[in-house]
Amino acid sequence: MSKLLEVNHLVLEFNSERGNTRAVDGISFSLDQGETLGIVGESGSGKSVTALSIMRLLPSPPAKIISGEILFHQPSTVNLLSLPDQGMERIRGAKIAMIFQEPMTSLNPVFRCGHQVTEAIQLHQKASFAEAKAQTLKLFERVKLPDPLRIFNAYPHQISGGQKQRVMIAMAMSCNPSLLIADEPTTALDVTVQKTILDLMHELKAESGLSMLFISHDLGVISEICDRVVVMFQGKIVEEGPVDQILRQPEHPYTRGLVACRPSLKHKLRRMPTVPDFLEHNHFDSRVITPAETRLRQQTLQAQEPILKVKDLSVRFPAKKNWLGRPTEWLNAVNEVSFDIYPGETFGLAGESGCGKTTLGRTIARLTEAHLGEVWYKNVDLQKLSEEEFRPYRREIQVVFQDPYSSLNPRMGIGEAIVEPMQVHKLHENDRARREKAIELLETVGLHADHFQRYPHEFSGGQRQRICVARALALEPRFLVCDEMVSALDVSVQATVLNLLMDLQEKFGLTYLFISHDLSVIKQMCDRLLIMNQGKTEALGFPEEIYRNPEREYVRQLIHAIPGE
Repeated sequence: MSKLLEVNHLVLEFNSERGNTRAVDGISFSLDQGETLGIVGESGSGKSVTALSIMRLLPSPPAKIISGEILFHQPSTVNLLSLPDQGMERIRGAKIAMIFQEPMTSLNPVFRCGHQVTEAIQLHQKASFAEAKAQTLKLFERVKLPDPLRIFNAYPHQISGGQKQRVMIAMAMSCNPSLLIADEPTTALDVTVQKTILDLMHELKAESGLSMLFISHDLGVISEICDRVVVMFQGKIVEEGPVDQILRQPEHPYTRGLVACRPSLKHKLRRMPTVPDFLEHNHFDSRVITPAETRLRQQTLQAQEPILKVKDLSVRFPAKKNWLGRPTEWLNAVNEVSFDIYPGETFGLAGESGCGKTTLGRTIARLTEAHLGEVWYKNVDLQKLSEEEFRPYRREIQVVFQDPYSSLNPRMGIGEAIVEPMQVHKLHENDRARREKAIELLETVGLHADHFQRYPHEFSGGQRQRICVARALALEPRFLVCDEMVSALDVSVQATVLNLLMDLQEKFGLTYLFISHDLSVIKQMCDRLLIMNQGKTEALGFPEEIYRNPEREYVRQLIHAIPGE
């Protein structure tokens, strides 16, 4: 095949007050016509910066390309780095298009979805608005959006995450590009939505013969869509080859770590291996937990009195209101769900976005009011307590939310964020004792005492999630609601956070309600599992039994949608 793109000896740095940081360090690779090349690596490895360099979308300053060339062979060979701005504008969007990682921030919130796509068509194809609208509606049908006209007139906040990603794909395909760059297009999406996006990209590639540069931290996703893969670590390419070879026989320790730290549906490990284990040649305990050990733990847990009993719980929200503001229609987010959780157990709650799992978790923590049903914690019906009566239980039942950045006040140092709940609940003798406790908690979750004065933006996503865990532990809880807390993390960072949760459970005797859409993570973490769909219970039992013999079609679809399994 003829080459479409060549990146030769690219070196890129970011300048700051602390000095220069080399984000890309002399990388070279090529992409053939009709090929899908995967770039895989953790956050900070340089993969997204490489994609933005190809599109010439890096902010300058602070970014500066030191050396190298990016050759694009369509129709004639040009070096994208030396093109004038006007020449690059003619290529960007028309010949090379990009799907960004977060569709909500990539789409303009004040413009309708359809108008954002027609704008690209009008700009590059000199079409009228009527022609561009007709093309956009065809594109929306092509990417299988339901009710294209409604989506055309909708604002981004009015459609789901999967639908927003399809709008982004339609926008990228609007001018029939030769090269499509997809930067983490399925991160944090449900596995079923992720599978439909990957299937859609397969179809578009087959129909139009385009080439793809697919960026991801997940080797399971890479295995589903790519022909070849490039592995990046600290700005360098450490391994390259056919995707099957890289997955089955990885040579570099970093690649072996990426492959090993992905949870599997096939087994449960005592401890998840991480990338540093392989890079530092650490001896780690990755023994598989046997069925006999699992049965013994289940029997021990269920010999106790449940710490939490949920009985016929229903939660609803107003869907429509009349002119007086009174609800006329209701949306049932949780519909007559019942289950028990035992002390020291990790109880999994799974399902697609919108199934009601987060609402259920928030209702248990009294952050959302129930419509009907009962929530018994230590033989006390929490629904019947006043806010003042519930306050002692608010200490015992803590929540770790999905997005650690929005959970932390950006203007407050992390030490202060951990000390504040202790002050509110009057824990410990004085502020000095609270500060010492906060430092102890930071060290417990793998951070350092000198992090106390730093702000949230100075930490990575995995570190911020550890801070949120430390803050939750500050009140010495017994029950922790973990709401999708690892869904957007790199697989290696995810493994370290899962290990942390297992260590904390063993150390403090914690009980977890672990909410996730990833059934492989559920398999690693949970003793029992409840799968929800449209507010109702689809399956309840032990993960290994549900996975082995799924009785409902919905459960089978969830299992089959997991990439790489």
